[in-house]
Amino acid sequence: MIHSILRGCAAGAAGTTALNATTFGDMALRGRSASDVPAEAADRLTEDVGLHVGGTGEQRSNRLSALGALSGIGVGVATGVVVSVAHRAGARVPWWVGSLVTGVLAMAATDVSMTRLGVTDPRTWSPTDWVSDLVPHLIFGAVTYGVVVAGDGRP
Repeated sequence: MIHSILRGCAAGAAGTTALNATTFGDMALRGRSASDVPAEAADRLTEDVGLHVGGTGEQRSNRLSALGALSGIGVGVATGVVVSVAHRAGARVPWWVGSLVTGVLAMAATDVSMTRLGVTDPRTWSPTDWVSDLVPHLIFGAVTYGVVVAGDGRP
C-alpha cells in the first residue's frame, strides 16, 4: 500500500507540474494574468477555519497567493494518491479513460470547492474560460495517470 501512496504522490506532483507548465504557457502566449481565484479561496478558507494570515497590503496578498498555489499542489498530489490507490485496488481502465477520469476528478475537486466557497461560478464562465481550465486539467490527468500505470506491465 505504501508503494501505491508514494507512486500516487509522484504521479500527482508530475501532473501538477504539467498543469502549471500548461497554464503558464497559456499565460505567456495570450499575455493573460494569473487567476486571483486560488488566493481568494485561500483567504476564505483561512477565515472559515479561524486562521489569521499576517501582513497587510501586498505582503498579505503575496501570502494568500502562495497559499492558493500550495493548495493546488496539495489537490494535485491528493488526486494522484486517490487514483493510484484505486488502480492498486483493481480499477484498471484503458489509458485514455484513466487520463480523462483523472483530469476531470482534479478539475471537479478544484472547481466545486471554489464554487462552494463563493469565489467563482462556472455557470458564468465564457467558452475561453472553460478551455483555459479544461486543457491543463486534461494534461494533468494524462501525466498523472501515465505515472500511476507506468511499470505495472499494462495500461
